[in-house]
Amino acid sequence: MSLETRHGTAMMAAAAQTACLLEVVAPKPGNVSRGHDLPGLTYRDFVLSAYAIGPAFSRFGRARVGRLILEAVRATRRHVRTNTNLGIILLLAPLARAALGTGGTIRDRLRRVLLDLDVRDARDAYRAIRIAGPGGLGRVGRQDVRATPTATLLECMRLAQERDAVACEYATGFAVTFGTGLPTLHRLRDRHVPLPQAIAQTYLTLLASRPDTLIARRHGPRAAERVARLARHSLRAGGFLTERGRTLSERLDRRLRAEQPPLNPGASADLTVAAIFLWLLDDGVRTTRARPRGSSRGRRTRTRPVSRAAPRRGDGPPPPRPPRRRTPRDPRRTVRRRGRRPPSGGR
Repeated sequence: MSLETRHGTAMMAAAAQTACLLEVVAPKPGNVSRGHDLPGLTYRDFVLSAYAIGPAFSRFGRARVGRLILEAVRATRRHVRTNTNLGIILLLAPLARAALGTGGTIRDRLRRVLLDLDVRDARDAYRAIRIAGPGGLGRVGRQDVRATPTATLLECMRLAQERDAVACEYATGFAVTFGTGLPTLHRLRDRHVPLPQAIAQTYLTLLASRPDTLIARRHGPRAAERVARLARHSLRAGGFLTERGRTLSERLDRRLRAEQPPLNPGASADLTVAAIFLWLLDDGVRTTRARPRGSSRGRRTRTRPVSRAAPRRGDGPPPPRPPRRRTPRDPRRTVRRRGRRPPSGGR
């Protein structure tokens, strides 16, 4: 799935923007979508954030992961005054570097990217987190985000993997994204499920697979487990693929929004964006490789030009065309016919 020789940073940056836009359009229980805002978080904020990260990913896509995270968060903050996409940027940055690499599968390249993270990446990522200002972080004894890190970014993420879904992805080589999110989205699209519906179903699958860590940090682990259980109940009824499942999903959405403050499964939404990002890149590469060599649009079949007969007057269908004459024409008739003058009124 390498983009090194085919698309480069422009394709990768466009995929990052598009993944954010597709995710926020899809209806997701408890999360921001079109026509469903949350206190302090609006659909407009997420659209602006999606466009904001494009130039940063295009310009710094080949820089170190920490620098890419920092510049993308800075770009977002210039357009939006609230934290909309910190988790998304943290997930997409190493995936983007892996997509631009060469050699092996994208998971092989991702492992190399994660192992290459150093203290510089940790310092830039910590600065980005402080700029974004996410809620519910609390304080920890080792490598707290308010202090200057002394370990690599991967080591810092491993310390936080039990309480944060993004950190867990770093620590496990993006196990949930590759093991649950991406396969679910691929399977649904292979069944020709409409894309917004497939994205919502992928989100519901991720929400049901484990307690959402953003809910756990803000409302406690029992609330996060309760939401995951309700998501599983909706998923067993078919989720967004059946009428009964959609009814339960809408009921779950109303229940999450009715809480004070609302229960927002933001970590599951971030993982959904990562799955969409990988799906977009993989789909683009597969489509490109399916074309024959030496042509950007595939082989063309030569066809004889079809002559268009002049429109005929009358109510009924035009009479059938007479069969083609097989006998040679009289040269004298041809000459006389060519010498005729056009009828009166012709051009």
